[in-house]
Amino acid sequence: MAIAIWGCAPLLQVFDMPVAIHFYRDILGFELVTTSRPGDHFDWALLRLNGVDLMLNTAYEDGERPAAPDPARVAAHADAMLFFGCEDLDGVYRHLRAQGLSVKEPVTTHYGMSQLGVKDPDGYNLCFQWPATQQTRDQWRTWYGFESEGGKNIAPEA
Repeated sequence: MAIAIWGCAPLLQVFDMPVAIHFYRDILGFELVTTSRPGDHFDWALLRLNGVDLMLNTAYEDGERPAAPDPARVAAHADAMLFFGCEDLDGVYRHLRAQGLSVKEPVTTHYGMSQLGVKDPDGYNLCFQWPATQQTRDQWRTWYGFESEGGKNIAPEA
């Protein structure tokens, strides 16, 4: 029997919640859906952008946070990456650069995806990607069921 799953919301442990909220809300455009408590001081948040959910949680309880992030903890983030489907990678590149982030121009991989990578303030890897070739677009549509919403083509032609 398959389990009925209706989404996924990764939970990222963050060092400084206001800095993380600024990045995901003010730079990337996520909506702050709800938090663990009202006001500007909270330890957990649910963010959403175009149906993509992401949760943030403080890595330390109040009064226990060290003065600087633990380098070993940040280094451990290197083995995790969040992939976001995003068609306008050149626009994302220009937007992130305009926000003062150091990012490289999008590249096309040997497996047919155009990708742009960036690290968030806690060192988590984010990859914005979109199919670069017709073959990859066709595979993507099949794999992710992009034509399943009333015949609407969600992954457009190039």
